[in-house]
Amino acid sequence: VQLQASGGGLVQAGGSLRLSCAASGLTFSRYNMAWFRQAPGKEREFVAAIKWTSPSTYYLDSVKGRFTISRDNAKNTVYLQMTSLKPEDTAVYYCAANSLVSLNIRDRSLYNYWGQGTQVTVSS
Repeated sequence: VQLQASGGGLVQAGGSLRLSCAASGLTFSRYNMAWFRQAPGKEREFVAAIKWTSPSTYYLDSVKGRFTISRDNAKNTVYLQMTSLKPEDTAVYYCAANSLVSLNIRDRSLYNYWGQGTQVTVSS
C-alpha cells in the first residue's frame, strides 16, 4: 500500500491550497481516508476525514468552514481543499487510511497506512 501526498507549499495568510493523496495497493473505495497534521514540537493532530461507508465528513473545529475533504474513488485520490489559510495552519500534512467500519475517526492510532507528508507553510 502506498499513499502519496502532494500539493503543499508556501502561501500567504488568506490564501488557498489543495492537497491530494493518491492511493495504490488497496481497494480505495473501502477505506476511510483522513488528513492529519504535525507542527514543529507538537503532536500529530486530526484535521479531516471522510468515511467509506457514507459520505460523512469530519473536521477539526478550527478548520470547519475553511477546509473541505473530498474523495474521488475512480481516481483513488482524496483531497483537502484549504481556504482562508492562517499561520497556525503551518504544519506537515499527512494522509492516512484504514478500513474499519465502526471507529473514532479522529483517533490516529486506528490508521494503519500513512503517506509521507507534505509541508504547508502559511506566512503572515
